[in-house]
Amino acid sequence: MKEAVKVEGLWFRYDELSDWVLKDVSLKIFQGEFVAILGRNGCGKTTLVKHFNGLLKPCRGEVSVFGVNTRNLSTAELTRRVGYVFQYPDSQIFAETVFEEVCFGPKNLGFPKEGMRGLVNSTLKKVRLKLDLEASPFSLSTGEKERLAIADVLAMNPRVLILDEPTTGQDYSTCRRIMEVARDYADNGNTVVLISHDIDLVCEWVDRVILMKDGRILVEGVPDKVFMEDKALREAGIEAPSVLGLAKAAGIDGKIIRMEDLVEELIRRIAV
Repeated sequence: MKEAVKVEGLWFRYDELSDWVLKDVSLKIFQGEFVAILGRNGCGKTTLVKHFNGLLKPCRGEVSVFGVNTRNLSTAELTRRVGYVFQYPDSQIFAETVFEEVCFGPKNLGFPKEGMRGLVNSTLKKVRLKLDLEASPFSLSTGEKERLAIADVLAMNPRVLILDEPTTGQDYSTCRRIMEVARDYADNGNTVVLISHDIDLVCEWVDRVILMKDGRILVEGVPDKVFMEDKALREAGIEAPSVLGLAKAAGIDGKIIRMEDLVEELIRRIAV
């Protein structure tokens, strides 16, 4: 697989008097992957992903996006490659209408004006939104604002999409819609990097999990492997998936971390 993001020996701190936030971090994220980065607040997750789009530059080490060192590109240039959806949509949304909101980024990147309305409509469709283009973004529900913020970024067609806690405070239906959008984007050959505390959603949707602690990568791998490592979960301050507890209560000792797998196993046992 082609490398989308490569991090080599990354060290970072915000000034010379502060402690290191990232400490010798190295990792690779590939094209088409849906990756989740997990860990306690303050472990360095957001600081790490802000290096992917140039909001931060390494103090030591290197970060490259599709083979180009981020030191050699401005944040504006990296925006064409890496889209960042911030944790709180109200901090990202600003325009007077939905149309102006979604087309702001493409306009600034020089996309053709003639096809702008079609681009806006198709992007809103990707995030499962049916909205009046002249409506105020600030009149939308929290869940709609989150998906509109994602549409803002997707309209610029980045090759890497970063989602910083996109499901916080959302109901299950909204969470599922957001994850469907992310999964579709990865399945279409792009890369998605998710920061989240929702372990059950991560288990269900992502390809790979990266656990961080105190500015370092503690362990990484497929969800089925990582969420079975009790010691690593404790060190990272991460709870085990709730399905594990449900399976144990049902007398199932197998390594089941997804609800659909638990249901299938229960049906199998009932049918025997």
